[in-house]
Amino acid sequence: MSLDLKALVRTIPDYPHKGILFRDITTLIEHPEGFKESIERIASQYRGKGFTHVAGIEARGFIFGAGVAIALGVGFIPVRKKGKLPGETIGQNYALEYGVDTIEIHAGVLDSDDKVLLVDDLIATGGTAIAAVGLLRRTGATVDDAAFVIDLPDLGGASKLKAKNVAVTALIAFEGH
Repeated sequence: MSLDLKALVRTIPDYPHKGILFRDITTLIEHPEGFKESIERIASQYRGKGFTHVAGIEARGFIFGAGVAIALGVGFIPVRKKGKLPGETIGQNYALEYGVDTIEIHAGVLDSDDKVLLVDDLIATGGTAIAAVGLLRRTGATVDDAAFVIDLPDLGGASKLKAKNVAVTALIAFEGH
């Protein structure tokens, strides 16, 4: 019998700002069966589809992405904030509410022979995920799929990714902000 993963996600009202309902996945990853099942549910959708790598977005995307990569038997690519990776990197800027941020991956890790699954814990407005897809695609790799544990559909991120020709899946959806 499968677990109700949604019930394992804690909601914290008014964090980090008044009016926000923060969806806290730490309660899911602290639950051994829930964590294992969430990884397996994502991986099961992508087995046998030719992926060579899973890319996970810093920081919680590392948790789920690494697990999915192990389950699929493929390499893991950390998508990190600027200045966090040693060696040569390539970066992608993206807009924040007040300013610009940059994400990076190691240069030369991917090429046109690679097919990458993007994984993160949550898709909200989609800004970081869209930047990650753009960055990964600049290497020549195919990036047509993204998987998330949680979708906040009212914030529109999944729709924005779909508009970039990325198929989006999520295990759980929470309405509202």
